[in-house]
Amino acid sequence: MNTPSGAEAAAEAGAVAPAPLTARPWQDRPGARLSGSCDLDTRQCLSAALGAVTAIPGPVVHLDLSAVVFLDTAAVAALVGAAAALSGQGRRLLLHDPPYSLRKVVEMFPDECAALEVAA
Repeated sequence: MNTPSGAEAAAEAGAVAPAPLTARPWQDRPGARLSGSCDLDTRQCLSAALGAVTAIPGPVVHLDLSAVVFLDTAAVAALVGAAAALSGQGRRLLLHDPPYSLRKVVEMFPDECAALEVAA
């Protein structure tokens, strides 16, 4: 049995498919800008993007989430993992403009998300 992906299922149902995830370097500072949706369909892309972000040198690495429309709990866990990895190196991952879904998960699970730092 062949099960359609989330995007395919949405298209079959006549719904608008979620935006694919894209990652681009942030020109103004060391880091990246993500756009789209972080979910099961884009998990590999998010993993690759976070791998590239954590390899950027410097004491603070920035991640612009202003164009991210949704993060599922696995995506939040991936962000926590990336932040913890940088913290273990004495560095920081600074999140900019997180979407509501991320803010809500952080609010619901503050201890589990303690490694996440959001820019003021």
